[in-house]
Amino acid sequence: MAVAVPELSLNEWVVLALLAEEPAHGFAVARELRPDADLGRILTVHRPLVYRALDRLVGSGLAEPRRTEPGDAGPNRTVHHPTRSGRRALDKWFDQPVAHIRDLRIEFLVKLRLSERGDRDAAILIARQRAELSDTFGGLTDAQSEADAVDLWRHYNATAARNFLDQLASDVD
Repeated sequence: MAVAVPELSLNEWVVLALLAEEPAHGFAVARELRPDADLGRILTVHRPLVYRALDRLVGSGLAEPRRTEPGDAGPNRTVHHPTRSGRRALDKWFDQPVAHIRDLRIEFLVKLRLSERGDRDAAILIARQRAELSDTFGGLTDAQSEADAVDLWRHYNATAARNFLDQLASDVD
């Protein structure tokens, strides 16, 4: 019987993805999500939120503690691994493109970066994302001088998103 995956926050998905890259303790995960780190440039998650995410992942059966190791200057650190159901849930999450252009900035970019870091084909993610937003992109017309600021913002934002995804697609071909 399949276990239902709870609704997870983006922080929780990213912590689970990092555990899938390499089992780690909360402090190591938090280092990956500092503002000056590779993933932290996209999504910064402070240490207390990383530990909260780990607790929630363990509580939902998506991750589990496996061992402890000595901390540098404090208590022992618990190393977490994703469970089988955690890995399956993560695979489904990676397969889902974002629904809105506004979500490209963080969720899509973090999925793309994690795909590039791991064994996932970024071309598949990019193609799915382009398909998801194709109706939005198909509705683009030339910006009109009578459009208000909101319409102009949406138009140029959608145009930039389309150009961004087109460039990514040509780069991976």
